[in-house]
This record gives sequence, structure tokens and C-alpha cells, in this order.
Amino acid sequence: MTNTSDSKQSVALGVIRMIVGLVFVLHGAQKIFVYHYAGVVGVFHQLGIPAPGLSAALAIMAEFVGGLLLLSGLYTRLAAIPVAFTMLVAITQVHLHAGFFAPAGFEYPLTLLVANIALVIGGSGAFALDNLRTRKQLADYNLTAANAA
Repeated sequence: MTNTSDSKQSVALGVIRMIVGLVFVLHGAQKIFVYHYAGVVGVFHQLGIPAPGLSAALAIMAEFVGGLLLLSGLYTRLAAIPVAFTMLVAITQVHLHAGFFAPAGFEYPLTLLVANIALVIGGSGAFALDNLRTRKQLADYNLTAANAA
């Protein structure tokens, strides 16, 4: 691929990451500030999700904190894993029985699941704190390698 093609792909991946991150920040915030922890636990209990208290806390944290990490592009690959897992649970436990099409079907959580899998595979793309972190690690490595020589 050419540098222009790589650059366009990086920007596209960055845009997808930021939008997906924003979606999850807002969903996590909704669970925290609108439904509240107890409400999420109640819904998880009704759905038969195991350990509803723990599962609710993990889902809220995955969505809100994971969304913030995705939005900022920090530890993107790691952050996308629990977020993707929440979508897998949402599909299998909530939406699958309603068929494919929204609003009750699984097309929307499936899209978010696939987007997160793409972020796990492709990384953060452009406009990400991961890029600054990686550059610093490379610079530190080059300094260490130069000093060792």
C-alpha cells in the first residue's frame, strides 16, 4: 500500500474508533446516571444473566471506561475486547430472539461488535493517544539500543 492509502485507512479507522467510543461512553453514562446501578442489576437479573451484580458492574465499566479509552485512542486494542464482549452478551441474551432488524433485533449490537473486533485487529488508527505512547516507546528503545552499542 502507498503512504496515501495507509494514511486514509488510518484516518478512517480513527473516525470509526472515536464514534464507537462516543456511543459506548453515552451508553455507559445512561446506565450510570439514568438507570443507575440498581436498575441495571434488576434488568440483568430478569434476563437471567449470571451474577447480575458483578455482571452489571463489569458491563457499566466496560461501556463507560472502555468507551472513554476508545474515544481517546488509549489502549484501543485492549479496551475494545470487553466492549465487544458486552455486545456479544447483548446479542445472545437480549436481541437474538427478536430477529435481525432494529429496534429490538440484533443488527445494531452486531455492528458494534464487529466494529470493536476491527479495532482489536486494526488498532487505534489516527488521532489516538496510542500513537503518542508508541512513539515514546520507540524513542526510548532507540535510546537504549544506541547506549548499549
